[in-house]
Amino acid sequence: MDTRQLTAFCEVVDRRSFSQAAERLGVTQPAVSLQVRALEKRLGTQLLDRSGRRVEPTEAGLRLYRGAQRLLAFEQQLVEEVAGAEDGELQGTLDIGASTGPGGIVMPTLLCEFQRQHPGLNVSLHVHDTQRVVELVADRTLELGVVGASPRHRGVRFDAFFRDEVILVCPPQHRFAGRTVTLDELRGEPLIAMQEGAGVRQVLEEELRAQGLRLRDLDVRVELGLQESVKTAVQRGFGLTFISRTSVAAELAAGTLGAAHVEGFAPVREISLVRAAGRTATRAAQAFLDFAQERVP
Repeated sequence: MDTRQLTAFCEVVDRRSFSQAAERLGVTQPAVSLQVRALEKRLGTQLLDRSGRRVEPTEAGLRLYRGAQRLLAFEQQLVEEVAGAEDGELQGTLDIGASTGPGGIVMPTLLCEFQRQHPGLNVSLHVHDTQRVVELVADRTLELGVVGASPRHRGVRFDAFFRDEVILVCPPQHRFAGRTVTLDELRGEPLIAMQEGAGVRQVLEEELRAQGLRLRDLDVRVELGLQESVKTAVQRGFGLTFISRTSVAAELAAGTLGAAHVEGFAPVREISLVRAAGRTATRAAQAFLDFAQERVP
């Protein structure tokens, strides 16, 4: 199969636009259209729906997209292995996924420092919830992931990266700030929860189960998808939340958020590296793994 056609097709799907795909590839829009039409002719099916304002993949197009991502990633790995000397400069692209916690705090600095050491390498960070990152690594759209929970998935393997405490935070003037409180006291307070699929939420639900409770036993008023959104809501007095200590370290130090300890609670999440099972790491991925392990306690 012509990988140039697959590359053009994947770029159109990623950007929902022929013109943006052409700009990304450094070719003309008609050239991209020609590649996609040739692919559709070869497969005998329509791959893209061009009728709306944005180009969308058809059902067949989605199936091809998932497989093409794996094929193109393997091609890149193969080229590296054949053409790249072990001590040569790293080239190409490293696509890494991260859940919202490590993706917002730890990974940006790590990746920027790593890319500075390897200027020939283009590094791209994709932030999703934990479950989505695992799925993208499993189907080899992403080479590596960094997540705050380890949901069961036979297509991936998890390796310990670092540990992060999950704490209860509140507005600094709240009566809980600086105190140890009971679960009964917590039940009487409005709670803001991370959305389902988030690593922090999974850790919280596991800790509650150990206490014979479920999340719905607490007064959950709002569910939000980003830790930044949760922090803002708490700072403005809309409720309390359980959140990664790493993600609120600056706010705790500045006094814009307060923390409390829940009696009998000690939720800690293992931040894990996730890789596709059976996949050999590219030189770029292995270099990043070595680099990160040296810098993360």
